[in-house]
Amino acid sequence: MSRELTVSIDAMGADAGPSVVVSALVRSLQRHPAAKFILHGDETALNALLARWKTKFAHRVSIRHSAAHVRMDEKPSLALRRGRNTSMWRAIESVKIAEAEAVVSAGNTGALMAMSMFQLGMVEGISRPAIAALWPTTHGQCVVLDVGANVESDAEQLVDFAVMGEAFARAVFGLERPTVGLLNVGSEEAKGHDAVKGAARMLRNVALPMEFAGFVEGDDIAKGTVNVVVTDGFTGNIALKTAEGTARLVVGYLRSALKRSLLSRLGAFLASGALKTLRRKLDPRAAGGGMFLGLNGIVVKSHGGTDAFGFAAAIDMAIDMALGGINKSIAADRAGVSALGREAAVS
Repeated sequence: MSRELTVSIDAMGADAGPSVVVSALVRSLQRHPAAKFILHGDETALNALLARWKTKFAHRVSIRHSAAHVRMDEKPSLALRRGRNTSMWRAIESVKIAEAEAVVSAGNTGALMAMSMFQLGMVEGISRPAIAALWPTTHGQCVVLDVGANVESDAEQLVDFAVMGEAFARAVFGLERPTVGLLNVGSEEAKGHDAVKGAARMLRNVALPMEFAGFVEGDDIAKGTVNVVVTDGFTGNIALKTAEGTARLVVGYLRSALKRSLLSRLGAFLASGALKTLRRKLDPRAAGGGMFLGLNGIVVKSHGGTDAFGFAAAIDMAIDMALGGINKSIAADRAGVSALGREAAVS
């Protein structure tokens, strides 16, 4: 880390409870010696879990008691009405009042989005947030958005997603000019619905720090054809769940095949290094969960059923986004798109 920063954590959101969060926190404290953390949740439980680490990390961890937490099956509207005393609300509030730069939670996705929008608002110029996900490719990783926040998106919202995606790729991947593609049913200009076609026309004429590659298809995601894949939340969520299911299927088939005979078991032993690499690349825990882009604050959603490894990866992602100044980049780039639109209207 190049500077100090503070991360706010909803310690009660994970399915397995605060023990997973505290285990992840210890990993993060060791990885990021300049980082500080605010834990929101049951003070008694958190103090007990942190007891053995208090001496070493006491100056870097503070606990804020919250008597309640948001249930996984709770409707976002209900959580928003009753949630001011929950660990999730208080964790977001720490970002709102600028005592932390990012918040991480493994809690209810809908409630987290609703509370974050209500408290933090949007980056100037962005109309709707998007959930971004990292995707393994033959070249490393790409980022796909939206994967669930918006069931339908018009052309301008897709342009917003492209702006957020390229800013993320520059901040987190370290790319000067990331490549961006719009997910479509074909690469030809005549294909696709009006929103996708309209977004493509706009993106071809904007001066952003990116290379617009036009339309990409579903198989281009895993190929790594572009660094950023832009789509609406309906399509993106289906694509994400399909990919996750396929990855589990492949791993299951491989595991069964390698146990079929003594010879196959010997082959598995000889190929153990390659198999570990494959398992690591397909491990969804390493992706850091879902990033809520477009909010006036950094919010990372870890998987509810995650373990310490996965939650620590989500904390890593939040820190990378904060250090990369992602929201400043999004605001600056969206302002450039808006200025171009005003010039076009005048001319």
